[in-house]
Amino acid sequence: MVKKPAPDSSRRSERSRRAIYAAALALVAEVGYPKTTVEAIAARAGVGKQTIYRWWPAKADVLLEAFLDLAEQSARDLGQEPYKIPDTGDVAADLKAVLRATVDELLDPRFEAPSRALAAEGLVNEQLSREFVGKLLGPQLQLYVDRLRSAQDAGQVRADVDPRIALELFVSPLAQRWLQHTGPISYAYTDTLVDYALHGLAPR
Repeated sequence: MVKKPAPDSSRRSERSRRAIYAAALALVAEVGYPKTTVEAIAARAGVGKQTIYRWWPAKADVLLEAFLDLAEQSARDLGQEPYKIPDTGDVAADLKAVLRATVDELLDPRFEAPSRALAAEGLVNEQLSREFVGKLLGPQLQLYVDRLRSAQDAGQVRADVDPRIALELFVSPLAQRWLQHTGPISYAYTDTLVDYALHGLAPR
């Protein structure tokens, strides 16, 4: 009698994890974050509720991890590194390129619903906010810091400028406009933000 190989538990776990990611993202887009529950995620993913609680303490943690995975998968599909700002020697072109990619992401329905849900929940859930900053936002902002420091070394940005503050001249207005619907976001808008910011940051 031929013995069948034992089921690969790691492969089964990975399938379940991916099903949970997909379910969480789909439900948030369909019914909104407040109506998305762990029970609903489990039912959509075809797993038991206890499976979710074994890996995550709450639905916010499921959504955060699913969103991080979505960002990485999307970058890989485009043949890009998940978090990277090019350094071609032209700081304006490089910043415009990455902000245009950010506009594409913010307007992509796959990203918009979970992004808004995480932003809203982060206002009342300090732990989630810290994790979101530590795992996603912080590393992204550090790339702007690094690119602006490179521009300083090249003489394109004043040496006395604090890059961590300077990046907010173009990142923060985009975030506010998107979050609060104060105006449309577009390539033209982010290109203009970069032009205005770099005019103020340029050596005198």
